[in-house]
Amino acid sequence: MRTKPLAALAATCAIVIGMVSPTTARAADIDCKLTYKLDGWSFIYKQTSGKGTVTCDNGQSIPVHVSAKAVGLTAGKWQIDNGKGRFTDVHSINDVLGRYVQASANAGIVKSGEAQVLTKGPVSLALAGGGEGINLGVDVGAFKIERGR
Repeated sequence: MRTKPLAALAATCAIVIGMVSPTTARAADIDCKLTYKLDGWSFIYKQTSGKGTVTCDNGQSIPVHVSAKAVGLTAGKWQIDNGKGRFTDVHSINDVLGRYVQASANAGIVKSGEAQVLTKGPVSLALAGGGEGINLGVDVGAFKIERGR
């Protein structure tokens, strides 16, 4: 019976290959923050866009374009001048790019503000900012972060 030696040889090869194969260890979390400025309007449909910068504690930084589109019971026009965001569960600066699920409730006259938490898979983004305008409403949509120029 030759099957036993062949089986033993196959098992030994599998163990050796497993020992020399590179393992895919999960990269450590990095701390990334977003600073942004945007303006928007809404009347049932909400549209917001602006620019910002993502900066991480590992020294990486990228300019970004931010935008949001949503639908709900909402009306107004506003701008956020000093928005700040903080990401969680980021392993590469590229993890911050993409489309986040957004649900918000907002109200403001003259001084406007926002605070919300967005998610995209395992990555979360907490936003806070202040500015001016008039806005009132509740909406659901998407917040998008793309690489800027």
